[in-house]
Amino acid sequence: MNSSQPAQPIPVVVLSGFLGSGKTTLLNHLLGNRGGTRIGVVVNDFGSIEIDAMAVAGQVGDSMVSLGGGCLCCAVDGSELDAYLEKLSAPVHRIDVIVIEASGLAEPQEMIRMLVASENPAIRYGGLVQVVDAAEFDATRAKHPESDRHLAVADLVVLNKTDRVEPAGLARIGAELGALCPGTPVVAADHGRIDPELLFDRRPWTETRGQLSFEDLISQARDADDADHAEDTEDEDHTGHAHTVYESTEFESEQALNPRRFIDFLDRRPAGLYRIKGYVHFGVPGHEERYEVHAVGRFLRFVPGPWDRGEPRRSRLVLIGAGTDGAALLRELEACREPAPQHAPPESMWGILRYVDRPAQADAEPEPEPEPEPYEPDPYGDPDSD
Repeated sequence: MNSSQPAQPIPVVVLSGFLGSGKTTLLNHLLGNRGGTRIGVVVNDFGSIEIDAMAVAGQVGDSMVSLGGGCLCCAVDGSELDAYLEKLSAPVHRIDVIVIEASGLAEPQEMIRMLVASENPAIRYGGLVQVVDAAEFDATRAKHPESDRHLAVADLVVLNKTDRVEPAGLARIGAELGALCPGTPVVAADHGRIDPELLFDRRPWTETRGQLSFEDLISQARDADDADHAEDTEDEDHTGHAHTVYESTEFESEQALNPRRFIDFLDRRPAGLYRIKGYVHFGVPGHEERYEVHAVGRFLRFVPGPWDRGEPRRSRLVLIGAGTDGAALLRELEACREPAPQHAPPESMWGILRYVDRPAQADAEPEPEPEPEPYEPDPYGDPDSD
């Protein structure tokens, strides 16, 4: 990254789910497979003894803060959370991503509102991941009907503990999730094992020390656990594990992309397409900058920024999913090419600008009101959406 460029806001990912769904296990898996990525962690335990905080403290050191005694959503103005996020987002920590593990009794929609309303320019909301216990799916819905509402605002659903449910039961749960949160990708997992690349970019691990690092210790512990698991289940077929079915498709274009056709592509992306990352060149007059695109599940954000000196104007995208047709995705993206972007009207960018966080400027002209889009209705700003 060019040091002369301002640092981009740190994405804040919310990890939510009811008590016992496996959030801490998933978080520890992310920490143990992060490569060289620096993850800041906020653990929110319900109660005075911060067990979850103790479970992850050895893996993040000074990059972790903890809120005990209640849910984050109970802080009416969010000032306490803001203070912790300000600490983690300080440049001295060089954090790449922040993960908030919410209390099992937290209200995800309120947490989203806190993050969206935050005035800290160093962070940005990065999506809600809802962890669902497959083995307790029916019991949880019966005891906590509000879980349906939580699923409705999720950007990505992790169906955890799938190793404890028969295939027929998983198929039924999958169908019910499809009805409860249509269009939201669902990732199957056991023991919280999902690919961290679905949530954030992993930096290569390059640091070396004279003794074993936390990364080495975690890796050794994970390998030992995998070996024990293999001995206990040596007759099982592991080809169906989630990590074996992820597919990556790469797209690159020297031509600009048409913003309207690209948004249409995003609106119609299949549920199995979990993540999209990269840069897009639109070349529309007044919008010639580089647009970083980041999608996790149905969450979508564009971040405009300057091109580096000498950097060619091109679009480069990586699409990660399961059960997706890579060739079909490439054909759709090829159809988004625009040979004459200089003739595109400014309003063609309105669909893109819906997903851009722009700082308020007193002397700036107001942005035109975007046309209504069918994609990702905003469930966070409407108080009646509960």
